[in-house]
Amino acid sequence: MNYNNIEELINDRHSVKQFDPNYKIPHEEMDEMIQLATKAPSSVNMQPWRFAVVESDEAKAKLRPLIRFNTPQNDTSSAMIVIFGDLQCLENSEHIYSSAVEHGMMPKEVKEKNLPIIQGMYNQLPRQAMSDIVKIDSTLAAMQLMLIARTYGYDTNPIGGFEHDKIGEALGYPLDRYVPVLIIAIGKAVKEGRPSYRMSVERVVNYL
Repeated sequence: MNYNNIEELINDRHSVKQFDPNYKIPHEEMDEMIQLATKAPSSVNMQPWRFAVVESDEAKAKLRPLIRFNTPQNDTSSAMIVIFGDLQCLENSEHIYSSAVEHGMMPKEVKEKNLPIIQGMYNQLPRQAMSDIVKIDSTLAAMQLMLIARTYGYDTNPIGGFEHDKIGEALGYPLDRYVPVLIIAIGKAVKEGRPSYRMSVERVVNYL
């Protein structure tokens, strides 16, 4: 779908809970959308987001008892994208920063100066602080993914109501490493999402 500006795109995105159960998103398109979503901001560029694309009947059956009242989305969507934050994302730091140098995105001396500082800082963070970081980064990518999906002609529904303590084990993402953040149901809508009321800016903004 073509949008003239970002405002038009944002206003056209609504949560959808009923999808065409016979439509499957091609992996090529899914990869393109997720690749674009990972252009989202990331603290010191550690990119902790991990995407479990639950699309097979077998995988959806594992997910179904863990998503409470969100089973219609699971049963009809092309996929349920479960987004996790990787608490051990620092393992990729050398690859990320070396690749940035290789592609001319960062001077080598900047990498050599900053990376040891970042690694030292992250290695000292308690689990809760690290969890907060990976959740923030992952939700930035999630929002970006939902907007990108609209430009591809797909609709989405962000889902936070699920069994956070069980979903990782069910999908092969151990809880000691991966923090479950959000599920995004994605597919072709059969019932349009409804606009929802938003409070005025005067109610949510305070200039200091």
